[in-house]
Amino acid sequence: MYHFKSEDLSIKQEYKFLTGSVIPRPVAWVTSLNEEDAIVNAAPFSFFSIASNQVPLLSVSILRSGEKTKDTARNILNQKEAVIHIVNQDLTEEMNETSAPMAPNESELDSTGLTLTQSQSVKVPGIKEAMIRFETTLYQHIPIKDEQDKVITDLFLLKVTDYYFDEHIFDLEKEYILPDKLNPIARLAGIEYSTIGEIFSLVRPVE
Repeated sequence: MYHFKSEDLSIKQEYKFLTGSVIPRPVAWVTSLNEEDAIVNAAPFSFFSIASNQVPLLSVSILRSGEKTKDTARNILNQKEAVIHIVNQDLTEEMNETSAPMAPNESELDSTGLTLTQSQSVKVPGIKEAMIRFETTLYQHIPIKDEQDKVITDLFLLKVTDYYFDEHIFDLEKEYILPDKLNPIARLAGIEYSTIGEIFSLVRPVE
């Protein structure tokens, strides 16, 4: 087995090892509002998970570029709101289009055919074509610092205020999301993505 000490690795190597190992990762497709310019920004992030269900919290880590805060992070810090979407296979190309670097006063959505839809509890609109979306408010911002005390990542805990599920992927009687109908994509490493593939069940052991 190959062995590497973290202290001997470059930042690029750390990124490659982590993103290539912690797979598959769900993609948080985030819309946020630059209210000053009346611009809705959209961007995908794969450092994304659930932090809690008793307080319904989603975690999204947004890496800084050098010392520069990304548009989504800055918008969330300013507006205290965001809408998070789950990306299914049909929206992969549009999602990828919104990953392009753009100026804060330009909307990534302008290069797509996507439709914005009004939210109920937040000012930030959502993407109508997404089969799942969460309206969220900022619960906690955790600046991640390096050994030189420089902020390198903005970690957000976002509290879900509203859930939206397309009727085709939601069993209303059982209140289940149907993963085979949703067909979500997941991020791997580099430019690679995957679908969920085979689904199987395991019964947990009991005491």
